[in-house]
Amino acid sequence: EVGKEERLKFIAIKTDDGKVKGRINFYCKALEVTRQAFYDYLDRKNKPWKYQALANEMMKIHNDDKYNDTYGRQRMYMALLLKKRAGEIAIDIPCEATVRKVMAQIGLIHKPQRKPNGITKADSEARKSDDLLKRDFHADKPLEKAVTDISELKAKDGKVYVSAIFDCFDLMPLGLAIEDNMRASLCVHTVENAKNAYPDINTFRQRQPVHKCRISDSNKEVWDNSKYEQCRRKMPRQRQM
Repeated sequence: EVGKEERLKFIAIKTDDGKVKGRINFYCKALEVTRQAFYDYLDRKNKPWKYQALANEMMKIHNDDKYNDTYGRQRMYMALLLKKRAGEIAIDIPCEATVRKVMAQIGLIHKPQRKPNGITKADSEARKSDDLLKRDFHADKPLEKAVTDISELKAKDGKVYVSAIFDCFDLMPLGLAIEDNMRASLCVHTVENAKNAYPDINTFRQRQPVHKCRISDSNKEVWDNSKYEQCRRKMPRQRQM
């Protein structure tokens, strides 16, 4: 279905911005818009867009990293709030719904190419850890902040599970383990490999995942681990294992 704004734009083109009076009524009836709506569109057509500054900041975030093209409205909204708190931008951040509307206007809304296959499920009865990072992934030195997760990969003879720890300073892997199961030993081996490679690591402090969002058509809440996914996609992929 063609949006109302696009229909008004079409009428403006066909009537030379309202100069051809005889066609206005015909096109308005055919496209199911009122004449007043068309005249209101002409009044605001050449005015500067009130969300232009916000759109510019969104494009900067989008262009910061080639993997930021996967940002949805939740990630974009959180990124804008972080920049606002850090004093990097001076504009007011609107609600999340408005952020999505602006993203749609500038072409940043996309459909995912695949459905994510979640391999872990949150235990509602488990004790929650403190959110130590608070979605601030910037690190001034190595071994200061790290992110980790488990990924499922298809191999030639089945599935394997990769557990990795990435350093937020330079996105380099600190520890890596690959096994054919997701038992606790997989995570233990990852930490052991990290400590063997970097003896300066003394303690790993667990933190909560960094961003909670809702899945559409569902009441479930999931946690976003975008920084880990960004690091994992940068790793070279092996076609055959």
